[in-house]
Amino acid sequence: MNPLLERLGGYPLAAYQDLKARMVGAGGPLHDFSIGDPIEPTPAFIRQALVDGVTEVSQYPTAAGTAPLREAVAGWVARRFGVIVDPDVHVLPTAGSKEAIFHLPLALVDPGGDRRAVLWGDPGYPVYERGQLFAGGDSDPVGLSDDNGWRLDLDALDPGRLRGACLAWVNYPHNPTGASVDLDFYRRALDTARAYGVVLASDECYVDVHPVGGPTPPSLLQAAGPDLAAPDLTGLVVAFSLSKRSGMTGYRCGALVGDPRLIAAQRLLRPNIGTASPEFVQQAAAAAWRDDAHAAHRRAVFDDKRRIVLSFLDKAGIRVGGSQATFYVWFAAPGGDDAAYAEALLRHRVIASPGRAFGAAGRGWLRLALVPDAAGCEQACARWGEAIESGALPGHG
Repeated sequence: MNPLLERLGGYPLAAYQDLKARMVGAGGPLHDFSIGDPIEPTPAFIRQALVDGVTEVSQYPTAAGTAPLREAVAGWVARRFGVIVDPDVHVLPTAGSKEAIFHLPLALVDPGGDRRAVLWGDPGYPVYERGQLFAGGDSDPVGLSDDNGWRLDLDALDPGRLRGACLAWVNYPHNPTGASVDLDFYRRALDTARAYGVVLASDECYVDVHPVGGPTPPSLLQAAGPDLAAPDLTGLVVAFSLSKRSGMTGYRCGALVGDPRLIAAQRLLRPNIGTASPEFVQQAAAAAWRDDAHAAHRRAVFDDKRRIVLSFLDKAGIRVGGSQATFYVWFAAPGGDDAAYAEALLRHRVIASPGRAFGAAGRGWLRLALVPDAAGCEQACARWGEAIESGALPGHG
């Protein structure tokens, strides 16, 4: 057995799926804010595109993805960010962003080289660390804090640390904190990464999930100017996803966009793994990338739920950090112990994720994934509030 499996143990959030199943079996209302898997239906036109794409004969999909899908991704990038990319050399469809993030280091990390460290923000998505470990890299987590807006500022790191790195991950809007950054953040990060020869990878899974009427999150791609019609994508790659934007978590649809050399390396790697979405799924993905109206509708739905939960936390005197975008709300644990507070919430059938599940720097915080519908959020907040009023739960973070 690979000793890494024992070292890593189970995936941090997988236990919540088992917990949910047991609690559902016990009966009674359950308010599950743990796993970021929205329950809003996948739009009908996407489901129809999937059905229409099923052919009489099923054949292997190509690792490079279909041309119409690559073109749809490039079209969305142009509409969303004003950046013109070549679908043939800058774009690679993936089976969701998670597998793309996990596999990216396999083509970048030299296990025997001097520069095998991978930088990532703690707290953060566990796959940044796990992917590089299986690639033979060295994990180098950077502690993030509420004082700094949960930003991973590469230019603030020790130069020796940067010289030992081959890859740095940034993720904004951020999971788990929901923090956002501006375009200047990406410009400084890219300048620093290029100065030290570090590949800069940006996980932008939540870039289309943000408050209605609020600031629109930028992309690292926009820092590759000044001519966005002919951007210099050297040394950068961005991971996008349809999971939250389009309600397609089960379809497993994403894309990598960036440096042609990095995209070519992934195209060389991926046929050896056999990772490619079926072509009927790719057809559904192309339909989703071509349409923006459904994403705007989903933003409004998430926004309603965000307002309900944020209003409750404010009235309860519980401190919120980050939470500017994504469909996550990040709050300080009343009493300071995130695991203890998560356990206490369970007794009231509210499931939240303790911050430590996302790294050591997440201790003392908890994440709520806005999965229940608006009525469910109101019911959960009412139950939570009753527990605070009765003294069963503390109400100040």
